[in-house]
Amino acid sequence: MTADNQYPNVFVGQAIQLPEQVQSAIAKGVTSSRASFDKAAEYAKENLKAVEKIVLAAQTGSKEIGEKVLGNAETNAKAAFEAAATLASAKTLPEFAQLQTNFIQQQLSVMHRQNQELFQLSAQLAQQTFATLNSAVAKNFEQFKKIS
Repeated sequence: MTADNQYPNVFVGQAIQLPEQVQSAIAKGVTSSRASFDKAAEYAKENLKAVEKIVLAAQTGSKEIGEKVLGNAETNAKAAFEAAATLASAKTLPEFAQLQTNFIQQQLSVMHRQNQELFQLSAQLAQQTFATLNSAVAKNFEQFKKIS
């Protein structure tokens, strides 16, 4: 027993051989562990690819929606400036009121159409994103069943 270790060094200087069955079991365990690790690493890589697809689908959808909203805002702003120019040319109060009423009716129709298009685009993109997600979940579930 050494001063800094309270346990005796009973195996120091002794060459103890491990039984062949133990060596074989250790080797098989290492091989099996390596194979399991390699499978898990491959599944992790595939899962990462699936997550990337889901994120890409969501980003693409967000970009398309953003572009649509920006396009609608630009269209509406142009229409408002055109309406203002038309209103400025009105000669009488009844003509002004009629021009403004026409613009409001026209804009309500345009905005209704824009909202429908935006809703359809949102629904389509959500459906595509969820389809990608469902596919990834199903694939991961199948991989999990193989591991178990």
